[in-house]
Amino acid sequence: MAGKAKSSTSGGGGGLTEAKFAIAVSGIFFAFSYFAVLQEDVYRKSYGGERFKATFLVLVVERGVNTLAGLLGVLLFGGSGVKVPVTEILSSGVSQMLAMAASNEALRYVSFATQVLGKSCKMVPVMVGGIAAGRKFPTSQYVQVMVITLGVVIFNFGAKKGGAGEDSAYGLTLIGLSLVMDFATSMSQDRVKAATKRANPGVERAKTSMFESMLWTNASGTLIALALALATGHLTDGVAFCTKNPEVTRAIGLYAVASVVGQLFIYFTITEFDPLVLSTVTTTRKIFSTVYSVLRSPGNSLSGVQWSGCGVVFAMLGWEVLEKYLHSRGAAKTRMKLARADNKKA
Repeated sequence: MAGKAKSSTSGGGGGLTEAKFAIAVSGIFFAFSYFAVLQEDVYRKSYGGERFKATFLVLVVERGVNTLAGLLGVLLFGGSGVKVPVTEILSSGVSQMLAMAASNEALRYVSFATQVLGKSCKMVPVMVGGIAAGRKFPTSQYVQVMVITLGVVIFNFGAKKGGAGEDSAYGLTLIGLSLVMDFATSMSQDRVKAATKRANPGVERAKTSMFESMLWTNASGTLIALALALATGHLTDGVAFCTKNPEVTRAIGLYAVASVVGQLFIYFTITEFDPLVLSTVTTTRKIFSTVYSVLRSPGNSLSGVQWSGCGVVFAMLGWEVLEKYLHSRGAAKTRMKLARADNKKA
């Protein structure tokens, strides 16, 4: 299977690897599938005739719980032993939180399917920024971006006019803002890697532990979300809404727990397996979550044209995964040839 563990094992070790693989895949798939369901319950479900609006309160809870999980992990398992570039990680956490804030807020104005497809255009701002910086991309990536964008356009033009699932321009703008923040996060993460190397010149492949990253990334997100919740009234209005509607309090709590579990499984997968595994699982999860959202709520039903747009986007995401798989296999064969050549020389 594509994306097995980075280091090969044999005998009983192989069984352990397969068990880890199954746990990692199942953990990401189910945690984030449940996360998506709860996200809809918080933002699109009506409670006593009203919808929940306090986005920054949700992020205070979600980021806060992740911060506590990171702190607990550091206390229990210790740190990486390297000097942590705290300032750079904190900066990355702010843009990451703002990306989620815009994405969550968009759900009040667009359907879940629109949000998922819109966020699938994440490569667009990355590519635009890369081109501006003088980077070159393979032709296949340009094709993927153009076709995914076309699929999203088809999806939005196929929306049922005047229906419950009609998307607003404001909601689409928020998705665009979220993509810009995703790009900023990507750039910040590159700076984190560079800063870690600079801070630890004598350490080969120096990097922070998963719990250190969770702690500092989510700590800054929590503080900024709290400041914005106070400034916008989301804190007081949100608490009042939750007091009046305990059901949404439960949904927010479970949403935060699902986020923690999902993040832990993502870090575990990145550590134990090739990045291809993460790409495959998250792509499959997006498809499943979109279909399930439509099936569980009649108001989210899609037209034939919208299903076509979904098919185009998910086909391109599948192609991206396949391309990574083929590249991974090619790289593995090259390494094997080099190793054999070295053995012959020896």
